[in-house]
Amino acid sequence: MNKEVIVACDFNSKEELIKFLSLFTEESVYLKVGMELFYAEGPAIIKEIKSRGHKIFLDLKLHDIPNTVKKAMNVLSKLDVDMVNVHAAGTIAMMEAAIEGLTKEDGTRPLIIAVTQLTSTSEERMRDDLLIEKPIEDVVLHYAMNTKRAGLDGIVCSAHEAKKIHRECGEDFLTITPGIRFADSNVGDQVRVMTPEQAKVEGADYIVVGRPITQADNPVEAYHRCKKEFCS
Repeated sequence: MNKEVIVACDFNSKEELIKFLSLFTEESVYLKVGMELFYAEGPAIIKEIKSRGHKIFLDLKLHDIPNTVKKAMNVLSKLDVDMVNVHAAGTIAMMEAAIEGLTKEDGTRPLIIAVTQLTSTSEERMRDDLLIEKPIEDVVLHYAMNTKRAGLDGIVCSAHEAKKIHRECGEDFLTITPGIRFADSNVGDQVRVMTPEQAKVEGADYIVVGRPITQADNPVEAYHRCKKEFCS
């Protein structure tokens, strides 16, 4: 499959988003709409983005009892998004319910993936804060295998784990990898990071890139740099 760069639009208003999108007059962009923007603007922002010809990864990370997640996904299925996600920690039953709610009557649905461990979570934090004693790679792999068993399309993981995930879960099981920074960028609050080129070598299918693009002096140039390093 073709590799994709997803731009994390971590803005808190429609105005900020439109200002950013106005820079991209020659091409469509795959955008991640997260909690901050979706909670501020609601479903209308999805329609606005779609009207401009862009693809959307709606990153709300649902995590609740299976019935609640099923009902929430049924609502999201009415939005014209391309990808949604849940937390793998919600259990196989919850993920199965998510697919059931997301699937339309004609059998179609967006891609659905699961978050394993956030890229801001170190093994030390996982052990001390969450009382998970297993090594982080083992935990991520276990969550990935549960996700595949539930029938989802892939997982969100660090690019550090992408190669192992593909080896254990298959090449067609998608790896969507945040925590991407250019070699000359500040890592910010991320812990497990990689450059676009390194993520490509590790076999990531999608990379999610936020501040290195959205806060760059020239966002379009930064986006093209990212595409060149990861997709070519």
